[in-house]
Amino acid sequence: MLNEIQNADWANFFVAEVGASAALTGLVVVAISINLTRILTYKTLPGLAATALILLGSVLVVTSAALIPHQPKIIFGLETFAVALAMLLVPTFIQIRASRVEPLTQRRTIVRAIMNGGPSLAMLIAGILLILGHPSGLYWIAAGTILSLISGVLIAWVLLIEILR
Repeated sequence: MLNEIQNADWANFFVAEVGASAALTGLVVVAISINLTRILTYKTLPGLAATALILLGSVLVVTSAALIPHQPKIIFGLETFAVALAMLLVPTFIQIRASRVEPLTQRRTIVRAIMNGGPSLAMLIAGILLILGHPSGLYWIAAGTILSLISGVLIAWVLLIEILR
């Protein structure tokens, strides 16, 4: 465990984010199951649903890893970096593949890039800083976590509400 995480404030933050990301991941799973038939009629929505699960699942993994007792700082940094790399590359690959089948408008492409890239970039920076032993990496995890939750909620909204319009 990082010495900084032993501080009750950081521990409380990570515990809260584990719960929030787990709840939102569950919400996205429910949204997918409720509207699965409609989601599958759009060529790009399954990828968007997968992106939401990856973003929220990544937060769940990173914040859970932050709570592992007596974990060396460098290991936590490597875990964070690896998760962030997957968090960036997998949705990017999914969206590139989906856009070949059904091209998105330029606006939608930019919005999706921001929704995925922002949280992923923050987590990548966090991982690098933590590997280098810099405690500010925790603040970057906080930024990546908050951005991921925002993106996850927006995608859940699309999968639950906007798809019905």
